[in-house]
Amino acid sequence: MNGRVPGWPVAFRLAAREARGGLSGFRIFIAAIALGVAAIAAVGSTSRAITEGIALQGRDILGGDIAVRFGGEVPPADVVAALGARGRLSTVTLVNSMARRVDGSAQALVRIKAVDDAYPLTGDLRLDGGGRLAEALAPTADGAIGVVVEPILADRLDVKVGDRIAIGRATAEVRGLIASEPDQVGTGVAYGPRVMMSRAALTATDIVQPGSLVETTVRLALPDGVTDAAVAATATEIKAAQSDSGRRVSTRLDAAPGLERNVERFSEFLTLVGLTALIVGGVGVTNAVKGFIDRKRDTIATLKAVGAPGGFVVAVYLIEIGVIGLVGVALGLALGLIPPFFAGGLIASALDLPIEIAVYPGELLLAAAYGLLTAFAFAIWSLGRAHDVPVSALFREKVAPERRLPRRVYMVATAVAVLLLAVLAIVAASDRFVAVVFVLSMAAIFTVLTGVAGLIRRLAGRVPAVGSAEFRLALRNIHRRGGLTLSVVLSLGLGLTLMVALALIDTGLRRQLTSTLPEKAPTFFILDIRSNELDAFSRLVEATVPGTALATVPMLRGRITALKGIPVDKIEAPESARWALSGDRGITLSAEPPANSTLASGAWWPKDYAGEPLVSFEDQLAREFGLTIGDTVTVSVLGREITAKVASTRKVEWQSLSINFVMVFSPNTFAGAPYSVLSTAALPGGGDRQTEGRLIKAMVAAFPTATIVRIKDVLATVNDLVGSLTLAIRAAASIALAASVLVLAGALASGHRQRVYDAVLLKTFGATRARVLLAFALEYAALGLLTAIFALIAGAAAAWGVLTGIMDVPFDLNPWVALGAVAVALVLTIGLGLLGTFRALSAKAAPVLRNL
Repeated sequence: MNGRVPGWPVAFRLAAREARGGLSGFRIFIAAIALGVAAIAAVGSTSRAITEGIALQGRDILGGDIAVRFGGEVPPADVVAALGARGRLSTVTLVNSMARRVDGSAQALVRIKAVDDAYPLTGDLRLDGGGRLAEALAPTADGAIGVVVEPILADRLDVKVGDRIAIGRATAEVRGLIASEPDQVGTGVAYGPRVMMSRAALTATDIVQPGSLVETTVRLALPDGVTDAAVAATATEIKAAQSDSGRRVSTRLDAAPGLERNVERFSEFLTLVGLTALIVGGVGVTNAVKGFIDRKRDTIATLKAVGAPGGFVVAVYLIEIGVIGLVGVALGLALGLIPPFFAGGLIASALDLPIEIAVYPGELLLAAAYGLLTAFAFAIWSLGRAHDVPVSALFREKVAPERRLPRRVYMVATAVAVLLLAVLAIVAASDRFVAVVFVLSMAAIFTVLTGVAGLIRRLAGRVPAVGSAEFRLALRNIHRRGGLTLSVVLSLGLGLTLMVALALIDTGLRRQLTSTLPEKAPTFFILDIRSNELDAFSRLVEATVPGTALATVPMLRGRITALKGIPVDKIEAPESARWALSGDRGITLSAEPPANSTLASGAWWPKDYAGEPLVSFEDQLAREFGLTIGDTVTVSVLGREITAKVASTRKVEWQSLSINFVMVFSPNTFAGAPYSVLSTAALPGGGDRQTEGRLIKAMVAAFPTATIVRIKDVLATVNDLVGSLTLAIRAAASIALAASVLVLAGALASGHRQRVYDAVLLKTFGATRARVLLAFALEYAALGLLTAIFALIAGAAAAWGVLTGIMDVPFDLNPWVALGAVAVALVLTIGLGLLGTFRALSAKAAPVLRNL
């Protein structure tokens, strides 16, 4: 060269010429980047499609433009009149009950939805076979009420359209099957199929009484064409008028805030899992770049020999690797669009959620940024190490590998790229705390894995000499600087650790739901027993299944309206405690502390206490709300506001599933107030399906307005939900494991040249193919086993922390998970390693020996 430093145009031309050789050696690079980017793009696009669907269909989901939730309170006439002056109204009441065949041979827990003639204000309710809802809900000539039901209920009770069922004290004729319901998403999760009836029919069933779990909502549809700003302004006025009542006011702009928040959280978690896969792929990027530089050493030597500075050489190959990184990102984005476009409808249908499928540039740009930053962060260090290597050292690399740190500028560039990746992960997250924990955890894991790899190398170098030549060779290969140890431990360790942690968390949760809890839990919860029916109910249960243990408490429904004199709409409660302020809560009164709870602070009132109203509050919630002994809690019960002083706080064993409440009041607080009775029934010996069926049939026949919840059915529903969530998590985690496999394959491939030299030299000195294979197999097995042991320890520690520290669930190391981790590690390392070794053994000796 002529002494001038060549510029970027020359670097681009040289990079273009170099790229003509194709993608040889970069397939793992591209695949690793594409996998991680695809996972992040797919999760982000799908979750955005769901949240956009919720936003676009907010009016239908809410059932109007504005909704005022009254809980168990009967909407006051003056409030309804004031709302009616603003637009069209519709009132909907939700309550649980039991539906049964008229002959009493079958019964099922159902979710009653009582509507008025104006329902639905927006959207369309469709029935199978067509028909109008108003006609279907009209009473029959002989006084039976009309209902429409979900098809699943018709199947459970073995009834069809035209047949009759019993609900409460009323007989109902099934007039139709619900095909679609515009506001179904907005009505929340139910543990039973829906039964829709008129509000007059609800009165006829006689199932609503003081203490019933009732949710009444008045929906308001403003004039057509009203803007979002006008809706928000109207809602603000309505909230101001209801500020001291504790009633919830929501709009079409936040039709399902809890649902959107849960979708966002879950997608964020899956995105972090996808980012884990991408970071695992980063190790593959490093291996690919190291192999690339090794293959290009003759070209680099030539460029330096004619005067090219080190920075120019790095720029040429950085351009080439950048283009290859863009190919991986583009491929990942294309793959990431497949799930929302081709499976988004199925996902939304399975979750019963609206979805608005489209290309969302923001989510794709975020995934691309993750991919490019990861590729740069893991490539620039290896590229930088070639900057100052002299020509003679490059030629000598075959027999005397020289290891050195890159220049400070490349180390700084690596640090900046890693920092930007961490900042992006934190800034893009909705929960910054979780993102910070993830970033710190990844840094710690990489540091620990690097340390583990170094420890393995040192231990391999200190093992005393043994008689087996194959074992000695395996140890020397593990100890060799620049060998496979670091790459194998990093690539396989991270993926296995994630899989072990998720598997142990999954098994821990399932065990808690399906085995531990049912042993402690009652068989049934029975709600809405009238107070004057309690003695007859107890006698019936004892006569039907002698020895059944009954626990009963009075129950009312109340809504917290103020804490320490501050209205709830002015309280900034922690997110984990907001549920206690939204809607009605079950409350009770007792002269003694409830079972399965212990006093954390304060004292219980005397049995004959007759002073000012007192309340015992659940300890965890009390601390989150900042409540202490002597503070006041105001609740609205049966249309009256009662203010009680906090006398004590309790630690409650919720996992026992025995009767307990957030708030327990002194008996004099609601003296003379009507209430219902909540009961649990524990069958002797746990009971069996036949005994349970006999008791349910007897209770429903004698007490038709009672609601019976079988605990095992609830646990099964929760278990199915956990199963669905863990399936999605496993799918995302499998991408991380797939990235680990790719990177492992790349690491083993990058060591192919060294394996060829080893095999040729060993065979030259008389080693047989079998002995060479055995030596390499021992090396791969040792690395795989040691990595699996670390992954098992690290994954178990992570699972223990999540289960015991966050979920309060006992931890137990599942031996099958341990054996599975070891098996996966051994199969991958030995299988992929020997696959490459067979190729090394087939190499001709002469070309290798000539170049030594």
